Amino acid sequence: MKTANQANKTVVPVFFSCDNNYLPFLSVALRSMIDNLNPATVCRVYVLNDGLNEEGVARLNAMQTENVTIEFVDVRPQIAPILEKLNLRDYYTPSIYYRLFIPTLFPQYSKALYLDADIAVTGDITRLYNTPLGERLVAAVSDAIIASHEDFRLYAEGGLGIPYHQYFNSGVLVMNLDQFRLQGIRERFTYLLERYRFDTVCPDQDYLNALCFGQVLYLDNGWNKMSIDQNYNGTPALIHYNMFFKPWQYDNIAYGEIFWDYAERTAYAEDIRAIRRAFGLKDRLAQLSANRALHRNARRIGLAPMNFRTVLRPETVEVPMAEPRLGAYEI
Repeated sequence: MKTANQANKTVVPVFFSCDNNYLPFLSVALRSMIDNLNPATVCRVYVLNDGLNEEGVARLNAMQTENVTIEFVDVRPQIAPILEKLNLRDYYTPSIYYRLFIPTLFPQYSKALYLDADIAVTGDITRLYNTPLGERLVAAVSDAIIASHEDFRLYAEGGLGIPYHQYFNSGVLVMNLDQFRLQGIRERFTYLLERYRFDTVCPDQDYLNALCFGQVLYLDNGWNKMSIDQNYNGTPALIHYNMFFKPWQYDNIAYGEIFWDYAERTAYAEDIRAIRRAFGLKDRLAQLSANRALHRNARRIGLAPMNFRTVLRPETVEVPMAEPRLGAYEI
C-alpha cells in the first residue's frame, strides 16, 4: 500500500535475478541505484531467485528506504513445472530464463526494468524507465562484445540471422510487458526451447534477440556501458561489468573505482574484498580457457546447418567464411 508521501510518485518496478553467489554484487547494484534515484520515484525491487540464504536476504532488506522496497520472489513453484519438461542442459541453470517469465508472473505491470546484478548505476533509473516504447517489445543497448570480434559477429549473423550491430545485450532491458503478453513471447520461447533446443552461447540473451528482432528500441550505450566499448565518450548512467571484466576479480577494470566506491558502502564490503583477494592464477587460467571455448562455440554455431537463423530466418543471406581468431579478451 502506498503511503501519503508515495501517492503522487512514479512507480518503477525493477527486476533482478540472483543466487547466493551474487548477493554481494547485487548489494552494490542496489546501493548505487538507490543513491542516484530521483526522490520523486518509488522503486519496487523484485529479486527473482530459487532460494537464498536468510543472512543475505536480511542484509539486502536492510537497504530498503521509504521510496525503495525489496521483495524476494522464489519462482520455483511457478516456473519449475515448465522448465523441468524442457530437459535443460546441465551447465545452464533455470535462473538465466527468469526474465522471460516476468510478464506472466507479474500481470499487474505493463512495463518494467530488468537489470543484471553485475552493474553500478550512476544515473537515475527513472529516466530509463520513462523511455517511450510504443509497441516495441524492449529497449536495450547493442552488445559491444558481439561487435568486438569476428567470431561473435559471425555468431550473430550466421547463428541468429541478426545484423551484429542489432544484437542487444539483455542485462539492461526496458520491457513492454503488455506486448510480451499480447505476442505470446513466453509461449513462443517455451515452444522453441522444447522443439529445437538450439545450441547457444548466451541462452536467454539469444532467445530474446531472436524473439524480439525488429521490435527493439536501441538505447544510448551509456545505459549499458561495457568495459570493452572503447567508442563511448559520454558519461555513463549504468556500468555493466559483464563477461570477464569484473572489478572483484581483476584490477584496472574500466570504471572499477565506481564499483568499489559503492561496494565500500554496503554490508558486503569485506566479503567482496575477500573475493578479490581469493581470485588467483588458477581462476585466471580457467577464464582464459572459457574465453577460448566461447569463441570456438560462437564460430561453430554461426556456421552450423541448423540454428536460429536457418529455422526462423532462412531468407537471410549466407554468412561468409572467415579465418578463426581467438583471444579477444586479455585476462
